Amino acid sequence: LSSLKKFDEIKKANQAAAKKLVEDQLSSSSEDDDEDAEVKQGKILDKAFTIYTSQTDGDATELERTRQYMNEAFQSGAMTCLICIASVKRNQAVWSCCGCFCIFHLVCIQKWAKDSLFLVSSPLTDDDFGKKDYPWPCPKCRFEYKRSETPSRYYCYCGKVENPTVDPWLVPHSCGQICEREFKPSCGHKCLLLCHPGPCPPCPKMVTTTCHCKKAKPVPRRCSAKEWSCRLPCGQTLLCGQHACENPCHAGDCQPCPRVSKQRCICGRQTAERLCASPQWQCDQVCGKCLPCGNHTCEQVCHAGPCGDCPRSGKRSCPCGKTKFTLPCTEDVPTCGDSCDKILECGIHKCSQRCHRGPCEICRQEVEKQCRCGKHTKRMPCHKPYLCETKCTKIRDCQKHQCRRKCCSGNCPPCDQVCGRTLGCRNHKCPSGCHRGSCNPCPETVDVKCNCGKTVIKVPCGRERTIRPPKCKQLCSRPPTCHHSTQEKHYCHFGRCPPCRQPCQKTLTCGHLCPVSCHDEALVKQTGLHQSAGPWEQPSEPAFIQTALPCPPCKVPIPVECLGQHEVSPLPCHSAHPYSCKRLCGRLLDCQNHTCMKECHHVTKLNGSADGKKAGPECSQCEEECTKPRPAGCPHRCVLPCHPGDCPSCLQMLKIKCHCKLSVLYVECLKLTCADFKEKELLISCKNQCPKELPCGHRCKEICHSGSCPLNCSQKVKLQCLCKRLKKEVQCSKIQEGQVSLECDALCKEMKRKAYEIKEAEAKAALEEEKRRQQAELEAFENRLKGRRKNKRRKDEVEVEQSSWQKYKNLIMLPVFGVAVVMV
Repeated sequence: LSSLKKFDEIKKANQAAAKKLVEDQLSSSSEDDDEDAEVKQGKILDKAFTIYTSQTDGDATELERTRQYMNEAFQSGAMTCLICIASVKRNQAVWSCCGCFCIFHLVCIQKWAKDSLFLVSSPLTDDDFGKKDYPWPCPKCRFEYKRSETPSRYYCYCGKVENPTVDPWLVPHSCGQICEREFKPSCGHKCLLLCHPGPCPPCPKMVTTTCHCKKAKPVPRRCSAKEWSCRLPCGQTLLCGQHACENPCHAGDCQPCPRVSKQRCICGRQTAERLCASPQWQCDQVCGKCLPCGNHTCEQVCHAGPCGDCPRSGKRSCPCGKTKFTLPCTEDVPTCGDSCDKILECGIHKCSQRCHRGPCEICRQEVEKQCRCGKHTKRMPCHKPYLCETKCTKIRDCQKHQCRRKCCSGNCPPCDQVCGRTLGCRNHKCPSGCHRGSCNPCPETVDVKCNCGKTVIKVPCGRERTIRPPKCKQLCSRPPTCHHSTQEKHYCHFGRCPPCRQPCQKTLTCGHLCPVSCHDEALVKQTGLHQSAGPWEQPSEPAFIQTALPCPPCKVPIPVECLGQHEVSPLPCHSAHPYSCKRLCGRLLDCQNHTCMKECHHVTKLNGSADGKKAGPECSQCEEECTKPRPAGCPHRCVLPCHPGDCPSCLQMLKIKCHCKLSVLYVECLKLTCADFKEKELLISCKNQCPKELPCGHRCKEICHSGSCPLNCSQKVKLQCLCKRLKKEVQCSKIQEGQVSLECDALCKEMKRKAYEIKEAEAKAALEEEKRRQQAELEAFENRLKGRRKNKRRKDEVEVEQSSWQKYKNLIMLPVFGVAVVMV
């Protein structure tokens, strides 16, 4: 199961990679992404150059070299480690050479330094190893570094920050701080750019300085160009001491005097025209002056000063050097007759001849000689070398090949064969002599071109297979593959051109032009080509083919009126024909009251019918009853079906109640509906007395009428005073209006006073009776307390005798209350 699962994962990964490759080939190049990356890169570079350009008033001409290094740092694959021939990525530890500013992987340069030191120190003996600090070179420029300068940690370009963090808004491997490295040559100022790769630009500071000859006044100039010439003649005295320098103001020492003059040689015999800058010269004549001995002449070529003593004067030795003689310079030294005894060329034996002039002869003694490799011996003349035929089997310093030199002494020479190993570029072989360790990087460069060949970049050999082609700003010149005469403008690219996105513009059958994008090379999914052998076989990815698709139906909006002429809607051209808008027809039927309730439909126009809203034969027929409004008060329907015009008069009898709701009347509907208000009042009245009761309680005296009854009641009623002793008959309406009233007289008032006095006397009697009752209850309570103390004593019963008031109060109070009620 695990192997099957792993196989499925690999299969899916391969399918995804193939799909992505197809999409990349069939889609346009990522120009938008490249443009966004260029904009972002430009912002980062402007930020890095801001401080520098502020000193130069925006002039960035001196930053071109540094800008090139920074652009290579941004481009994917532009920075290549020459040791491993791999791209230098943003998140990898790197090291930059201070001589050529080339960037290498930190691990690669450490291995390179280690291998270089080992190769340099390998021929040394154990006694000499480690006594000398051998340098190691840069792989590109061969700038030498000491053993102690071998990089061990990852720093930014300016060397301030260790392990700088990866920031997409900074130059790769930069710390983002100001560089502050000293300019070269040193001027006392420091670099103002943000931490950057490559060399620092010239110093932008302004200084006041004079010209080379110090004649002109000091002027403010850029520190990087502070040495300047005033272009006036130099005027300094030359080395000849006779002429002055005529060159324009210049730096350094003056050139030798260019003038020509007649000058004598050292001995003074010859005179010749020579450069003023070289007054001393020798002629080719021998001196020839007579020496102090008087017998010989000076044999030296043209010289200055005295000739010196004769070389044959003083004591001289014989040829072998054993005997010395004092002879005149005119006589030769004789031989001494002793043996020569000079060491011969062999360095071992001495010359056996007598003292002689000239060189000694070769050594002819026979000796036991050992060959150079020390494996064989032989007797032979001393002057002859002895080399055996044995070939050396030692491995040379390359650790690959044998020495194979005849009779080798053991100090085998370096390997003379060519290395021939394939370099990291996979294109060339190492041309160096056979050696140990890794070969030097391939020094060749390869041109990587765009598809049209107009844009070229140089990359290290071996990187041409992995580096992305350069972005070409030239327009693609390939002919279009669709029916258009020209293709869409896009930049030069590899692979197929992107699909044409121009409007098709083919003429359709309706006469309009096809507005959709070009579909001559559309990707179509191809299915049904492969049938699975069974359920165990997994479905394969669908294949896509490029084919020309037919133009889609025309979608140009055409105004079309619906069947019932309700609306005009824009419809696509391919479906532009009369349609039903799904609304109700709405045409007025023959009844002139209702409209056609059918869904929007075709209507045939009748001859002579100019009204477009009139119903046709296709419309529905009205089957409704007449629904026209009836006259006010008529509750009957029209006896005719739905019809045009007014309804006929209603001849039916109407059964209604009179105003008083007691009698039922039968009235013609036409009379009732056509009558005015007064006539209607008479028609509905039963002509009897109104049975309604007035507010005063009497019956209405009017004949049956509508509305409320009149309030002027004429009934006679009795009016009493407040004590109801006095009485009087008056009209009811006057009492309701408050026009008549009856007041009490003096007798009535006297009766009220007496009744009040009787009431006060009853109140006093009631109060005294209450006090006597409470006193009796108190005495009875005290008697009960005394009886409890005497167990055998019988309780005394106290009878309370009623007073005369309690006996006769009812007889007195009833008449009094009756009089009071009558008075009220």
